[in-house]
Amino acid sequence: MTPESSGTYLFDILLVEDNPGDARLAREALTENHVKHNLYHVEDGLQALDFLHNNGIYHSSPRPDLILLDLNLPKINGHQVLSEIKSDESLKKIPVVILSISRSEKDIERSYELNANCYVTKPLDIYEFIEVFGTIQNFWLKTVKLPA
Repeated sequence: MTPESSGTYLFDILLVEDNPGDARLAREALTENHVKHNLYHVEDGLQALDFLHNNGIYHSSPRPDLILLDLNLPKINGHQVLSEIKSDESLKKIPVVILSISRSEKDIERSYELNANCYVTKPLDIYEFIEVFGTIQNFWLKTVKLPA
């Protein structure tokens, strides 16, 4: 969480999404649901790991409070990114929400085996997409207590 000058906090959210349309919808849905946040967006698994490890152009990136992770990513897929996050002592407590179009039981099962915090199937309808993001935000950023 990043402190604001008003004393309230902004949640730092990392969105790992290669589809520009889905990234735009996610950005709109997060804004629509009125949770104060900083959204950081990367487009592939390698960029996600660089962001999380502060490598290269991400040398000063914040530790996110929440990661929204697509599975079907270029370079390094979402399951590989999830595996690295959950096996890294400094990252494993960050909640990871798998946000995928896949309804495959194999993908769902594998995500939970790798310790995803939850698996959400991306809705195709924009209004459902906003509603799902509202639910994610309300639960992860308002209801639960996240580690510092």
